[in-house]
Amino acid sequence: MRVAIIHEAPVPTSSSRQLMMAFMKRAAKVMYLRFSRLVSHASSSDTWVGAGPDVRLDELDAVVVRGLGSVATLETLLRRVNILRQLESQGTVVVNPVDSIMMARDKHRTILELRKAGLSVPETAVVEDVFDAVEIAKKWGKVVIKPLIGSMGYGSILANDPDTVFNVGRLLQMHGLPIYLQKYVRKYDRDIRLFVVGDKVLGAVYRYCPEGTWKTNVSQGARTEIAELTPELVEISLGAAKALKLLYTGVDVGEAEDGYVIYEVNATPQWEGFMRATGINPAEHIADLVIELSKR
Repeated sequence: MRVAIIHEAPVPTSSSRQLMMAFMKRAAKVMYLRFSRLVSHASSSDTWVGAGPDVRLDELDAVVVRGLGSVATLETLLRRVNILRQLESQGTVVVNPVDSIMMARDKHRTILELRKAGLSVPETAVVEDVFDAVEIAKKWGKVVIKPLIGSMGYGSILANDPDTVFNVGRLLQMHGLPIYLQKYVRKYDRDIRLFVVGDKVLGAVYRYCPEGTWKTNVSQGARTEIAELTPELVEISLGAAKALKLLYTGVDVGEAEDGYVIYEVNATPQWEGFMRATGINPAEHIADLVIELSKR
């Protein structure tokens, strides 16, 4: 079996290395590929994806996408998405599927899909006019302004007053970007990260904000601690994975006054903090799932 881990980092990240080791333990031939080095070929007689100009990837059984990279233009994003579609069309198993990656990458689309599935989310608004954002913030009080596309909490801002919303929203508006707001509903200085692979929830961890901050991202210093995996949390996380058609995912759940809400669903989650708290390495489970899918 031939498997590729695809990311854009020049050096494989910790999660990519763990995936490579998991596949090698299962006697699979594994390679690491960067998106910027992949080449899409098309002619009247053939289409194929190459690693560079000459090396064809026809014999790949599966690829695991660990991120589309930091993309500066829509054209580059479309090129990378189309390469994944091309791999899918030639029979390669792509995990996560490209359509699911794109749904999860778009926070607005994610919220809409979760609500369509009957799952609870914080009050959310997406606007283009900064004055609309200000009026919503006046009504909600404390709000979080997030990039529509982003990860690891970078770019998210907690705003306590309309002036901050105006200043941040005005900057986004000047760059032609929409303003994505969520009502701040966190009951404790933590959230819950659940990790799903296939139809199984591997576990749950609390992610505690570092002192003096409000973000719970491990990449920004959050502390993790194992949490009880209740039937309700299992149902929520499996429902979120199903709603976005994700084969594996990290689901971020908040504890609000009136129950759980889903903040985000991640198509290419990191798992360093989860693994440290639970002792469970998701890479082992993802490798088993990918091998099973490729044999179907």
